[in-house]
Amino acid sequence: MEDPYRERTSLARGARDIAKEAKRHAVKKVNKVVDRASDEYAGRSYNRFENDVEDDEDRYYYQDGQVDEGSSDATEGHDDEDEIYEGEYQGVPAEGGVQMAVGRPVVDGMKDRKELEKEREAEEEELAQQYELIIQECGHGRFQWQLFLVLGLALMSDGVEVFVVGFVLPSAETDMCVPNSGAGWLGSIVYLGMMVGAFFWGGLSDKVGRRQCLLVCMSVNGFFAFLSSFVQGYSTFLFCRMLSGFGIGGAVPIVFSYFAEFLAREKRGEHLSWLCMFWMIGGIYASAMAWAIIPHYGWSFSMGSAYQFHSWRVFVVVCALPCVSAVVSLTFMPESPRFYLEHGKHDEAWMVLKQIHDTNMRARGEPEKVFTVSNYTHTHTHTHTHTRIWTTFLKCWDYPVKDNTIKLAIVWFSLSFGYYGLSVWFPDVIKHLQADEYASHVKIHRNERIEDFTFNFTLENQIHSNGLFLNDRFVSMKFKSVTFKDSTFQNCYFEDVTSLGSFFKNCTILDTFFYNTDIDDSKFIDSSVINSTFAHNKTGCQITFDDDYSAYWVYFINFLGTLAVLPGNIVSALLMDKVGRLSMLGGSMVLSGISCFFLWFGTSESMMIAMLCLYNGLSISAWNSLDVVTAELYPTDRRGTGFGFCNAMCKLAAVLGNLIFGSLVGITKAIPILLASGVLVCGGLVGLRLPDTRSNVLM
Repeated sequence: MEDPYRERTSLARGARDIAKEAKRHAVKKVNKVVDRASDEYAGRSYNRFENDVEDDEDRYYYQDGQVDEGSSDATEGHDDEDEIYEGEYQGVPAEGGVQMAVGRPVVDGMKDRKELEKEREAEEEELAQQYELIIQECGHGRFQWQLFLVLGLALMSDGVEVFVVGFVLPSAETDMCVPNSGAGWLGSIVYLGMMVGAFFWGGLSDKVGRRQCLLVCMSVNGFFAFLSSFVQGYSTFLFCRMLSGFGIGGAVPIVFSYFAEFLAREKRGEHLSWLCMFWMIGGIYASAMAWAIIPHYGWSFSMGSAYQFHSWRVFVVVCALPCVSAVVSLTFMPESPRFYLEHGKHDEAWMVLKQIHDTNMRARGEPEKVFTVSNYTHTHTHTHTHTRIWTTFLKCWDYPVKDNTIKLAIVWFSLSFGYYGLSVWFPDVIKHLQADEYASHVKIHRNERIEDFTFNFTLENQIHSNGLFLNDRFVSMKFKSVTFKDSTFQNCYFEDVTSLGSFFKNCTILDTFFYNTDIDDSKFIDSSVINSTFAHNKTGCQITFDDDYSAYWVYFINFLGTLAVLPGNIVSALLMDKVGRLSMLGGSMVLSGISCFFLWFGTSESMMIAMLCLYNGLSISAWNSLDVVTAELYPTDRRGTGFGFCNAMCKLAAVLGNLIFGSLVGITKAIPILLASGVLVCGGLVGLRLPDTRSNVLM
């Protein structure tokens, strides 16, 4: 009984071997037919590449020293048409109902699903290994550095966009007469736009290409950022900044996905980390421009009383320049060859890879060195252009990517919540310390009587109580944080007067004339205005901080906080491939969380600034590591989508951080510190559970 059983076992094993051999030959023949048809349809004439393909085809036919005429033992006796027909019959329908010959034998249908999954993963691994070898042959040199600078400008624009919100907010809301109830919407609306943009543009980049999507999204950002500097209404300004944020939202997920696909494994961690420095450069650029432009309120012009173009609008225009530069530079860069290969565009991929190779070889002084890659094995290609972003997003929740997506989303959310929450809390705490210091120096004047006197100078930080002003003239002067309480103004004259934070409380105004002032009903609180005249009052909300020290101080603090990131950037870039992504990610987040406890001792401006610099310096390594890990963990067909989703979670956390931490300013110090610290430490521990990608090729 054993002999027949053994014979059947041997027969089955032999049949499987024949089926595998048939599958291999069918795949080769069908791929040649598909490639030949697509070449004829597109009318391409890459002579060298076609010659190489013909040589390669000859190699396919030449096996073991004899000519193989397109047949194997399994298909002997059939002509070419029969073989092609069998390949179509054995294939599976492609998406959209189109039959696609993939040469899959019927035997595969009986295989266990896990076994088929393993075969697919093996094919993807083989493609990734081949691509890695080709990128290594292309070398790392001038081409990557050119792309580095171009993508750096795009990333710099993202950093500028984040800082513009905080710098423009006070001036824009004052200029546009925004009530307190509407204040703060600008910051939230921009982050919401960036959140939607990150998901949309990241997903679209997996369908139509990295370069094309980056060009469009940066153009959207530049156009609406420029337009926002000219609009006058606050709602229109909000709308433009939201669309500007929607455009720049795609920068981070596309830039890192794009650049990673041009880098060999041993260069990827370090050079993606160097690329992160441009975000810091964007922050420094925005801080320096704000310090140089916004406080100079003389840099403005007006067209009547309706149209005002103040210095903060000049600042908005200047901040759009990196975006414009990125768009212009990006037009000279090619699409990612890895993206082309993933979508079956092998000719285009070969041309880009040859461009990389030739550019780097010329820079090395070896222009005669030939690009030896003549063909790329067509083992595993996808055609995704007709699928939707949502479909690709759902694939991010398939095994084995699902666990990575969940962990990455948690780490992105926690790091962003702590960072953006504290970045709102720090400046506001410093402003409160400044306000307390300012209020402690207030001058109080009681029971004064001033008659027939001309005020033509600035009154600042004063309280006048129970005063009497008779026949006084207030001409070409400013009130800054001045309050009049229970005072009387009789037969007085106000001309060309501006007031900021100044009020008349429970005062009596008799027979007084106001000409070209900004003193209106909002300045009078429980006051009586009797037989007085207001002529040619200033319209709109006047910005008058010609000598505003606090404005300079806020920009300088942000400049120092951003500059403190530089050492962390350098260290993370140099150690990314030596220490490892996960060690830097988890360690940086835990140390950042611990550093939050030092805020208990921040009782002065200088100490708070020191704590801000310490926190920023420790947290930057986590941001850099997270960018690298996210780009490496997702396969090419969903890298932009996965990165976009994680970055959208980052912006959602920024909105929540702004709202939660902003509401706690001046109320309590304990809750923000404990909240930020706890979230950062927990996120760091989750980050340590991610898989290590240091030695992996880019899938």
